[in-house]
Parts: sequence; structure tokens; C-alpha cells
Amino acid sequence: KTGAGTHVGQCGSRQRQEENTGEAGRQDPAGSSTAGCRIRRGTQVILCAVNTRRLYRRLRFGDPVVVVSGLPRSGTSMMMQMLEAGGMPVVSDHLRVADESNPQGYYELERVKELDKDGDTSWVREARGSVIKIIGYLLRFLPQDVNYRVVLLQRGLSEVLASQAKMLAARGESSEIDDDRMRQLFAGHVAQTYRLLQDRACFEYLEIAYRDAIDDPEDVAGRVAAFLEKPLDVRAMAAIVKPELYRNRAKETS
Repeated sequence: KTGAGTHVGQCGSRQRQEENTGEAGRQDPAGSSTAGCRIRRGTQVILCAVNTRRLYRRLRFGDPVVVVSGLPRSGTSMMMQMLEAGGMPVVSDHLRVADESNPQGYYELERVKELDKDGDTSWVREARGSVIKIIGYLLRFLPQDVNYRVVLLQRGLSEVLASQAKMLAARGESSEIDDDRMRQLFAGHVAQTYRLLQDRACFEYLEIAYRDAIDDPEDVAGRVAAFLEKPLDVRAMAAIVKPELYRNRAKETS
């Protein structure tokens, strides 16, 4: 997956707005706001721009909670910073302070870590219209009577593992799990997250590759703003990105 598509989980179906060309190099006419369904010849992918269940959920449950999610060290904190700079209100307690590994801050909320404890989740509804960072594993514990637009960060597992090892070393710690096993765990976690996002009607999600955000932050900021359907300050979002902080770039990602 490349981070180029928008996917909407609706009873197992998916809607994708792809950045590609049609037959014989023609620009694919598929757009993000046209009503009805289209069939693109060749791949026979049906694109449904209007889904009645999606519309029903919006009318019933109101504005979505914007969620930034992904593996550790995949760029989630950077995306939170971008959205804040763009004008979105952020839900964070800033108890985890900035450090060498994340000099701009982590943008975390301690209450998120309690989602799997069967406690009070009413605060999630109060976050509608705001953005919050939630790791993929905890998405399954979110109440389903709320709409969510998830910005899902992707990063090659080799880079994630290298970045995490460096962060632990800076703290004087080390992982008890070897890289091969950790790679398997992360890969399984990513697969489970995709299944969840595709299967539950409460989720819409946009994939963003971390490397794309570094290489072309203004393009990524524009895609995020379009997905969220908000008049965000794209230039301010792009200005947040610090390429010099991309310190674990792999030649090939996996």
C-alpha cells in the first residue's frame, strides 16, 4: 500500500480514490465528490462515491473524531503537529514531554491507554471535530456510535525497528524481543489494523507514507486536508516537516 488512496469501511466494502492513469495513459476520471458508481475498465473496480450508510452515519452521529494512527516511530507525532499547525484542535495532555527521539513532542493522551480497560469512553464523543493520536491496537476499543476519520501512517518495518532501537538506546534501555520476532509482531499488527478499518462502518481512513510526507510535505498536507474536508492551512502543515529528523532512512522499506 502506498498511501495514495482513501478507503471507507462500510460493511466490508471499500471506496478508493486513486492517483493513477487510465487506459493508454489517460488521466483516470475518478473523483472524490461525484455521485453514483463508476466501473473502471480493465480492473473492473467499482467506485461508489455516495454510500447511503455512510451518509446515514454522518447525519446520525455528527462530525467525526479525527484519529492519527500507525506503528510506533511511523510519523504519528509529526502528523499531529501538522494538523495542529493547519488549524485543527488537538486532544493531548502533553504529559510525555519532548526528548531527543521526538524533539517536537509526542502529542499523547494518557486516557487513550485506558481504552481497553472497559472504562468510561464518553470523552471520545467529546473529541468530535478534534484530532487525537491512538495506536492501531486500541482502535478496536473505540465506541462505534462515533464516526472516525483515521490518518494511518505507514513506514517500512526496517526503519521502524531501527528508529525504535535508537530511541530505547537513548533511554539506556533495550528490547527483550529480537528484531525478527518484532518484525513478525508488527506485520501482524498492521494486517489486523487494516482488517478492522475495512470492516467497521464507523471508520474512514487515509494511508500516508512517512517517506512521502518527508519528500513532499505540501502534497501530503493537501491530501490530508481533502480527506478531512477541512480548510486547513496546507503551507503551515508542510512547514512542520523537518527532513533532518528522518534519521533512519532505509534504502528499501518493507
